[in-house]
Amino acid sequence: MYDLKTKPTDSSVTAFLDSIADETKRNDCYKMAEIIQEVTGYEAKMWGTAIIGFGQYHYKYDSGHEGDMCMVGFSPRKANITVYLFAYVVQNESLTKDLGKFKTGKGCLYINKLSDINLDVFKTMVVKSIEKTKEHYQVA
Repeated sequence: MYDLKTKPTDSSVTAFLDSIADETKRNDCYKMAEIIQEVTGYEAKMWGTAIIGFGQYHYKYDSGHEGDMCMVGFSPRKANITVYLFAYVVQNESLTKDLGKFKTGKGCLYINKLSDINLDVFKTMVVKSIEKTKEHYQVA
C-alpha cells in the first residue's frame, strides 16, 4: 500500500516560516497564514515538510486509493507561493477574474507575492474552497 508523504506533522509552523530566507516571501506567508486561519477558523498545521495546511478531509478514489489532506494549504516554493484549493475554485473564471496576477494548475494558484492579488477575492476563494470540500468529502 502507498504511504502518503504529505500528512500532518507536529513540526512548528512558525519555525518553518522563520526559515524562509526571502524577507518579502516570509512576510507574505505569515500574512497568508493569518488570512486563511481567520477565514476558515482552522489552525495552521504543517503537512509534510513544506505545506502549511488548514482543516482536514478524507478522500477515497474509485481506484481504492484513499487518504487525508488539508482542506486549504500553501507552500512557499522557490519560484512562488503555491496555494492548494479545491480544483473547482481554481478553474472557475468567475471567481478568479478579479484576483489579480497569478497562474494556475489543476488545483493550485501560483502567486509571486500577495501584493499581486486582491485579498478580498482570495478570501472568497478560500471560503468557496472549504464549502466545496465539505460538499464532496468527509471532513474531519
